[in-house]
Amino acid sequence: MTELTLVRRRSTLADPAEQTRMLAAAAHLPVFAESLARHGESPLTAQGIEVLQINVGKVCNQTCRHCHVDAGPDRRESMDRAVAEACLRLLRGGNIPTLDITGGAPEMNPHFRWLVAEARGLGKRVIDRCNLTILVTPAFEDLPEFLAEHSVEVVASLPCYLEENVDKQRGDHAFERSIRALRRLNELGYGLPDSPLSLSLVFNPVGPSLPPAQDRLEADYRRELRDRYGVEFTRLYTITNMPISRFLDDLLQSGKFDAYMQKLVGAFNPATVDSLMCRTTLSVDWQGNLSDCDFNQMLGLGLVPDQPRNIQGLREQDFANLFGRRIVTGRHCFGCTAGAGSSCQGSLS
Repeated sequence: MTELTLVRRRSTLADPAEQTRMLAAAAHLPVFAESLARHGESPLTAQGIEVLQINVGKVCNQTCRHCHVDAGPDRRESMDRAVAEACLRLLRGGNIPTLDITGGAPEMNPHFRWLVAEARGLGKRVIDRCNLTILVTPAFEDLPEFLAEHSVEVVASLPCYLEENVDKQRGDHAFERSIRALRRLNELGYGLPDSPLSLSLVFNPVGPSLPPAQDRLEADYRRELRDRYGVEFTRLYTITNMPISRFLDDLLQSGKFDAYMQKLVGAFNPATVDSLMCRTTLSVDWQGNLSDCDFNQMLGLGLVPDQPRNIQGLREQDFANLFGRRIVTGRHCFGCTAGAGSSCQGSLS
């Protein structure tokens, strides 16, 4: 298990198809594709592939209550070497510049270090989406040095600069361990001014609200973390909580699902559409199944029927179609277009 007190072991909405049906059944809500069409943005299509984002499994040392992956220490899903090799083939053959590795705690996948080293050997930019606490967990304490050695960009979840809020969302002592990890990364040069080692932090709201303005919140984070803990970082990303998995579970149990969805729909911003991450990202799950984004992946939404279903066996002649494919959408997509927008790289406008 983990040293952290678990917030919740598993979502009661364990079946992705059930979540998809619930979102589709909300007939009182607009259909996302219709909102796009009203602004001349339908159908939504990809504009190439700049990022191959791979979810290497649901094994994690934490069980966070906002987790859209429903990851935790009790999960066993983990990408095997054959799927990882297929990801590298696409990365190389498709001339995709960035490998974005996520999980769970991606570092707990047995092939993580091999995958990083191989991708860096191809000259690719590599991102590790890290929960920070894994870096101070026994058996993983040498990870900071490994990441620095391979110039891996660290994108780290820190949902608040206040201890109480972080522990509420991620478990007891999560904040203290995160600060220890950040200090260790700083010691290696991560996040320092003029350092080539990038350390980005990720904020997401504790409850059913939209994130505040990213630039103003970054200034708050920088001031508070520097003054209180002596911690430096490169940038802050703000991400909207998606109505998926554990967060959807919370919304339903608290009776706030309709209000939150109405908030997302009411804040639809067509100016975000050109920058949606699905337009330049291809997502791969631990079994090699392909999706337009990590959120579609968690809802069991694969690519449109005329596209390949799995990365294994993918042929070079399939690449061109993938680069300009039509994107699968649903009501959860209002989360990415609300307000300033949301993506794995933060706000969009």
